[in-house]
Amino acid sequence: MKTNYEIRYAAHPRDAKNYDTSRLREDFLIEKLFAADEVNMVYSMYDRMIVGGAMPVKEALKLEAIDPLKAPFFLTRRELGIFNVGGEGIVRAGDKEYKLGYKEALYLGRGDRDVFFESKDANKPALFYFNSTNAHTTFPDKHITKADAVVAHMGSLEMSNERNINKMIVNQVLPTCQLQMGMTELAPGSVWNTMPAHVHSRRMEAYFYFEVPEDQAVCHFMGEVTETRHIWMRGNQAVLSPEWSIHSAAATHNYTFIWGMGGENLDYGDQDFSLITDLK
Repeated sequence: MKTNYEIRYAAHPRDAKNYDTSRLREDFLIEKLFAADEVNMVYSMYDRMIVGGAMPVKEALKLEAIDPLKAPFFLTRRELGIFNVGGEGIVRAGDKEYKLGYKEALYLGRGDRDVFFESKDANKPALFYFNSTNAHTTFPDKHITKADAVVAHMGSLEMSNERNINKMIVNQVLPTCQLQMGMTELAPGSVWNTMPAHVHSRRMEAYFYFEVPEDQAVCHFMGEVTETRHIWMRGNQAVLSPEWSIHSAAATHNYTFIWGMGGENLDYGDQDFSLITDLK
């Protein structure tokens, strides 16, 4: 197996508005999450969230305590949210085993133990997408399915944004320190998410887009309300959203995305909205 990681530093919005396309992609886009028998992750200075992916094929993959953590185990001072977006898989955490099907999630609380990712079938490998944030206490591990989620049906086909927001790793479902995650599924014919756009300066966010056909793309919007920028993305890629940035997207096809947040507020509704007509 192989573990790859990089560190992404935080940017001031006055600096970020001067970034060209390549710099925006370098600082905020995470292009490679999944490769056979690799664990890939980005350690972000935005609320010190780690965004990563694991694709076990021929062997079980250990979630290693990368050097920036300065800890004996990955979960020594962290909590972890995992979504399986591939074939059936298994996550082993210490002496516990969790079987994750497609679009199922797992929360692992803080505590010293090894974590391994496995696939049930090497021909249909699991794809484990994960977010991790700092944790000040320990909460119980929990396997979460869509049946456990708090679901909000929002938007309409007329507005091109009909969608189901599946709140899965949120405080209405289970206790966490600061991590919040969920999965939004857009209906056929709908392409816009999170509109009107908003920011929440109390926490950052990461978006992971999947179920995007290979010949289609997603246009992710970021930046300040009056200084918006865009990043073109493919399926199975993620993007970091600073606390000062909007986060919204439109695509050439309907899609699904996983959102993950870290920061000082666990209230999902803690958002500062802007009018669509205020965007520039």
